[in-house]
This record gives sequence, C-alpha cells and structure tokens, in this order.
Amino acid sequence: MGHAGAASRRHSGPASRGQRDVKLPLALTMGDPAGIGPEIVLKAWGMRAGSALAPFVYYGDPGVLEARAHAIGAEVPIALVSHPCDAGEHFATALPVLPIPVAAPVHPGKADTANAPAVISAIERAVADIALGHVRSVVTSPIAKSVLYGAGFGYPGHTEFLAALAARHWPHEFIKPVMMLACATLRVVPATIHVPLRDVPELITPALICDTVHTTWNALRHQFAIAKPRIAVTGLNPHAGEAGSIGREDVDIIAPVLDTLRAAGMTVTGPHPADTLFHATARRTYDAAVCMYHDQALIPIKTLAFDEGVNVTLGLPFVRTSPDHGTAFDIAARGTARATSLIEALKLADRLSQGSLAAPGSTPHA
Repeated sequence: MGHAGAASRRHSGPASRGQRDVKLPLALTMGDPAGIGPEIVLKAWGMRAGSALAPFVYYGDPGVLEARAHAIGAEVPIALVSHPCDAGEHFATALPVLPIPVAAPVHPGKADTANAPAVISAIERAVADIALGHVRSVVTSPIAKSVLYGAGFGYPGHTEFLAALAARHWPHEFIKPVMMLACATLRVVPATIHVPLRDVPELITPALICDTVHTTWNALRHQFAIAKPRIAVTGLNPHAGEAGSIGREDVDIIAPVLDTLRAAGMTVTGPHPADTLFHATARRTYDAAVCMYHDQALIPIKTLAFDEGVNVTLGLPFVRTSPDHGTAFDIAARGTARATSLIEALKLADRLSQGSLAAPGSTPHA
C-alpha cells in the first residue's frame, strides 16, 4: 500500500459545545489493535461511497492497518497525515491515518498491555483535537478494559475516561456522561451500567433518575433535534412493582421523581413494566427509554438491531459514538468481522455533529 504526503492546512482555536464546522473530518480512534478494530476500519473505509460516509481520520498505527489488510486480503491505500484537517483531501482515494505507533508487535487475538499507552494516547489526542476545533466528533473503536487496567488505566471504561478528558478541556462545562444505545427503531439509556445486579436497588436514587432523564432530554433536544422529547421510564421490579406488592422502589423512589419532572414540563411517562415497553406499538409512544439497569436496556436493542446498534455518550461537550460491540479477539484477522455497527456509528456521529433538523435516524420508528 502506498503512503501519500500530507498538506499543510491548519485550523486552530477552541471549539465550544455545538459549534462544529461540517467540513472537518470525524476522529476515529484505533481501540485495541489486537481486536477486530483494524479490520472493521478497513472495511468501513472500503464501503465509504456506498454508505455515504463523511471523511474520517484514523488515530492509530499505520503498520497495524497494513498487516491486517494483508491478513484479510484487503487493498486499502493509506495516507499519512500530520494534522487531522488534511484528511479530507485524501479520503476519497486513501484511508487518512494520523500515526500513533504501538510499542510492541501486534498479534491478532492476543492483547498486549505494552500497547495500552498507544490506545489511550489515541483517545486523548482525538479529544484534544476536537477541543481545538480540528475534528467535529469522536468515534471510538472497541477497547479491552482489562488490558488497559493492566497498564494502570484508572477509569472504569471509555465513558468515564472521556468525561475526565472533557473536564480537562472544558473546565467550565457541566459534564454528566450518560450512555445511550441507539438504532433506527429504538433508543435506550441504562441508569446503571456495569454493576452487579444485587447493587442496583441501592444505586437507584432520586438524584440518579433525575440527572439521567435530564441529560437524555437535553440530548434529544439539542443533539437529536427533537423539539418535544418523549421519554419513557421503566420500573425496577417486575410489573413496575405491582403497586408496591413486588418491591417498593417503583412507588417510593421512581414515581415521585417522574411526577416532579412532569410538573416541570417534561413529557415523561412511567414507571412502566419493562416487559411491555419494547414491542412495536409501545416504541411509537416515546423517543427514548430510560431503564434501571444494563440488561433491561440492552437486551431489547440488541434483539432488534444486534449489528446496527450504536453507543452514544450523552452529556459531553462533543459528540462521541462507538460501535455497540467489543474487541472480538476470537475472530480478529479472520476476515469475518462485520463493519455495520462502526459504519452506523460514523454516520450517526456525522449527523449529530451537523445538528441538522430531521436528520435521518433522528426519530426511531417501528
């Protein structure tokens, strides 16, 4: 594969929330190089025309991409760029790469903590570049948190790390990260995420519910361009507690918060029994569902759109999306990984950072 030279155009200046030049590229971080990340990036670029992808620049090691392309039999020219703003002139004919070298040889399927600093550096550089106004959104490839922990990574995951970086670059912004999973037919937001199920009831507090619903409502208005968002909230217990006979959390904690939010003018319904909230007719009644725990939210969306779901981090001063899957070490370099979720993540990042009304996919449909 050939390497094209980089031009010298530069854009500078801090970027505030909501101000993004649509001519800027998207930033795509490399994730764990031993997983399927390099493969799906190569495939996504190869499908750029048919998928109508906006230009993106890959933050990662070009040698890893070359080796993975050889392994799966892909012909993908690479254009090394020294600045993300140079990506646009190359994107039609080559995959723009802002080089971030790994420290150790990459063996597909075998993660190495020696390469964790490069994985972390790619994320840091992408967020710094969006703060400087060099890119307009951040799309992150899957990471292996256990590998990063082995290298001293001090955050539970991507979301918390991105929140810390946002606080560093936007010290005066209120940062409240909330995870949303989105597809064409559903948006879900889990109030609690990667915690043991036994801990969930104690974590479901009025403050958590209020903050999660507010962050979701603001994102639906300002990022998804929905003028009057409708949010459905699940109960914690079966049948939403059955009037308190199957647990009191729904009656004593969730319902009063929703009453307060409705009194403030928000269209919020619930608490709903989760087992009847996700069929086609029910989904037409809301723009997003706030759920009490991980599986309550993720089972329905992964059933409806296992390959098309996108992870969106709400509550940040910039758009961040990610494929809704992990590193898939077991199939790395086999050529079988699907790029569908990454493509959808790139397309959604493009639309959200444009802030256009009635953008494709802005309202789920049955």
